[in-house]
Amino acid sequence: MSWSGIFAAIVVLVLTAWAFRFAGRRTGRPYFRDMGFASALGWVLLVALVAYAVYAFFFVDQAVFFRWLIIGVVIAAVSAFAFRLLGRHVGTAGSRKAFRHMPLTASFGILTIVVYALVAIFAAWLAPYGQEAIVGNANILPGGNPATGGDPAFPLGTDQIGRDLMSRLIYGAQNTVGIAFATTCLAFLLGGTLGFLAATVGGWLDQVISRAVDVLMAIPSLIFALLLMTIALAWAGSSGGQLTLYMIVIIAVIDSTRVYRLARAVAGNIVVMDYIEAARLRGERMGYLIFREVLPNATAPLLAEFGLRFCFVFLTIASLSFLGVGIRPPLADWGTMVRDLSQFINFAGYSPLTAALPLMAAGAIALLTLAVNFLVDWMLHRSSGLKD
Repeated sequence: MSWSGIFAAIVVLVLTAWAFRFAGRRTGRPYFRDMGFASALGWVLLVALVAYAVYAFFFVDQAVFFRWLIIGVVIAAVSAFAFRLLGRHVGTAGSRKAFRHMPLTASFGILTIVVYALVAIFAAWLAPYGQEAIVGNANILPGGNPATGGDPAFPLGTDQIGRDLMSRLIYGAQNTVGIAFATTCLAFLLGGTLGFLAATVGGWLDQVISRAVDVLMAIPSLIFALLLMTIALAWAGSSGGQLTLYMIVIIAVIDSTRVYRLARAVAGNIVVMDYIEAARLRGERMGYLIFREVLPNATAPLLAEFGLRFCFVFLTIASLSFLGVGIRPPLADWGTMVRDLSQFINFAGYSPLTAALPLMAAGAIALLTLAVNFLVDWMLHRSSGLKD
């Protein structure tokens, strides 16, 4: 569009907004009578965007990805609504109550996490082939149409050495999500224990641990992880399992510093309470203070932080795999798949489905991150005591 066309569109939008506000004030209703010009322009822009989206969805042939996005959003909304409706009638009294007050975004987050967990657990039964098995010719195009270079046996095609991409995408959930969950649990075990211990004991122990954590947090986490993984790669050699173990420990230690700061701050506000002093006067041991007094009162913020930490760990693992120092072949990993399949984006004009291959792995990463954040937002809202 030329500059004259852009200017004409702006003039039309402004005049339409002015006419909308003028007509609304003639109705005499308070909302339209008190409406400012900015609000009227916002409504006009919203209507224009919706109209253009409808036009692009039905009449623009190049808007393939946009159609898929709209269809995906509609399917996600309907699925989340149905899942929330089911949760209101099935389950325990506590779960039904939670679903009654649950927003649609949190319902979508829980449903997505459950689906990912089921795919990760039952990947061996859901995947038609093994993650490392070479089952066909190389670079079979997706779609399953032999006329366009596809094969009905491989709906998403094959990679550069003939491995089924659908199977590797399914196994990627098991490897990426499973390793991220284990890493996050280890980070919370390490950081939470040290944080509670430092806040409860105090003194020189608190100073030593806190200063060590400050040193580690001063280094950018991704650069630090990349440096340590490069060293670990030289130690592990060709052993993919050993490198994965090194990666879990490295990322867990780096992320435990963030968990430590939160756990120490939360526990620091708890240990000054009267019931903690009463427990000290009763002669309770350190384990009782931490696990029976501090931990139950720090559960809500730590659970919310667990969701956020899981997202960061998940993205860190995908980033390291994309850079070639994370999960090693032949294990399937979404970060590695994005890197290996990135060349297919060049075929967007020839086959949109082929260009979407790297976006499938990237979309799987983004979808899980979005779902976890939706759930964490709801948990923070509940734990904060705010009311709708």
